[in-house]
Amino acid sequence: MKNLPLHVKIVIGLVLGIVWAFISSALGWNTFTITWIDPFGVIFIRLLKFIAVPLVLFSIISGVSGLSDVSKLGRLGGKTLGAYLITTVTAVGLGLLLVNLVKPGDFVEKDQRVKNRISFELWLEGEGMGLPQDGQSYLSDPQYQHLITDAQKANQLSEKDKAEVAKRIASAQKQKEVSPLQFIVDMVPENVVLSISNNGLMLQVIFFSIFFGITLVMVPEEKKKPVVDFIQSINEVFLKMVNMVMNAAPFFVFALLAGVIAKMADTPAEVFEIFLGLGSYSLTLVAGLFFLVFAFYPLVLKIFVPKLTYKEFFKNMSPAQFLAFSTSSSAATLPVTMECVEDNMGVSKNISSFVLPVGATVNMDGTSLYQAVAVVFLAQLHMVDLTFTQQLVIVLTATLASIGAAATPSAGLVMMIIVLQSVGLNPAWVAIIFPVDRILDMCRTVVNVTGDATVSTLIAKSEGELSKY
Repeated sequence: MKNLPLHVKIVIGLVLGIVWAFISSALGWNTFTITWIDPFGVIFIRLLKFIAVPLVLFSIISGVSGLSDVSKLGRLGGKTLGAYLITTVTAVGLGLLLVNLVKPGDFVEKDQRVKNRISFELWLEGEGMGLPQDGQSYLSDPQYQHLITDAQKANQLSEKDKAEVAKRIASAQKQKEVSPLQFIVDMVPENVVLSISNNGLMLQVIFFSIFFGITLVMVPEEKKKPVVDFIQSINEVFLKMVNMVMNAAPFFVFALLAGVIAKMADTPAEVFEIFLGLGSYSLTLVAGLFFLVFAFYPLVLKIFVPKLTYKEFFKNMSPAQFLAFSTSSSAATLPVTMECVEDNMGVSKNISSFVLPVGATVNMDGTSLYQAVAVVFLAQLHMVDLTFTQQLVIVLTATLASIGAAATPSAGLVMMIIVLQSVGLNPAWVAIIFPVDRILDMCRTVVNVTGDATVSTLIAKSEGELSKY
């Protein structure tokens, strides 16, 4: 076991965690798993998160202060945001293409979809929003009158779902009411100590780090040298911490996966039921995510970095990808992503320390694709035909929403409420996909992290700072 590569050990831990969860649920040991095994998974995520912010802070300062030409930073920023925007729009476009071709919502039996449609029209009536945009009215059609009572019952959410939906809608409403420039305002910290202590304020940490680094470049050499040396030394300490934590990653991943599945269901049959209930939607989404990871990103890299082989790319990035799957958090995976990109891909610290933290905050390709697939699937499930214009609105809203999505588990659900409301659909529909969201979130995070690594490699190649290739 000692001679096995780290990514193989992580896969073994991941598989054993899933196997253990099924055994414990079958034998009624879920309470034991949640009480005595899951806490180690929580500790793992906390370890990675507490390392992430200081690592971003010191690595960006170290990278920016090492630039001899500050104008290079502007070029780097433009390239980075441009590349992230292209990959995000591609992801949304792919999601819409897939969901319109496969039509996963049509796999549900027609009677159920008609009931869903009537419940949608009842919701529109209750909200005073008039007729649906497609001009059809099932409520006034005599052949469907007998389904109205069933549809009204179906509109009643459980108390738990009501509370969850209300919480997500409140978050989305808050997000919608802010000024268009609030995103820029939120980048500037009021109190840098507060920003560093909060993982949700990563953009503020990035802003401060870049500003500090630029200022350091302008200070005379003899005065800045002690500060630069100190920052580089501290940075090395945090990188060493990442190594130490990753040595125990296989065990932590085992605990994390065992706990996640144990919390989802009390029996193995319940876990399978969750996936069977939304199978067509899940398969469509996973197909899109797989295409991005195994076809789109490697193809783009092959075009611009011909020496990097398909096999090498996945060998280099697999520790970060498996960790992303386990944690469902781009922010928690960031320290490992940086290590993989720098040590395995050969990207310089100047590039990785700037591109990857920005990516973990604003680049959410997996989340964008998920929003496109989920919104159209929910519309199909309710027999709502979205127009071409409405689907263009989805592209725009999903792209902008992904920039604001926090790099934490299930933040995409809040963003999806905004996308649903932008095309006149019921935000409470997010409750339909709650059951499978956690597992699919793990898959989306793998895409987000792989996208960040791809863009980082491309930027490094364009700047001549990709030493291995």
